[in-house]
Amino acid sequence: MKNIKEILRVVLSVSIIIVGITHFLTPEPYVKIVPSQLPYPLGLVYLSGFYEILGGIGLLVPPLSQAAAWGLFALFIAVYPANINMAVNHIKLEHIPNSPWVHVIRLPFQAVLLAWAWWYTKPSDQEEQASIIPKSLIPKELSSDLPK
Repeated sequence: MKNIKEILRVVLSVSIIIVGITHFLTPEPYVKIVPSQLPYPLGLVYLSGFYEILGGIGLLVPPLSQAAAWGLFALFIAVYPANINMAVNHIKLEHIPNSPWVHVIRLPFQAVLLAWAWWYTKPSDQEEQASIIPKSLIPKELSSDLPK
């Protein structure tokens, strides 16, 4: 199970980094779904993209992974109003079918993302955890707080 958890950590990390990058490359679809009550939609899109990239990277840095998971958990809650706005106001986006079934699937999928992020808020085995930095380069004082 630990191996699957770490494979899924990498999948979530890479996926969320890619989604975060798209916030900068093509922000228009994201801006369209930001609720009109919120100020500075483009700024919010860039901000959420930045934190998605940061959270995705953080998941793969063992001393930061739990904090990154909490950050992603909060971010998934923070962006949920945009998904609701898209569904309630039938906002059509290019390359996404404008069907109630898409929203029926998409809105509950946010709970899957929340659960996925929540899974990584718990301590992980330092030796087993996926990492973008060699474990030998993690200072002992940072790794001493992690489970062995």
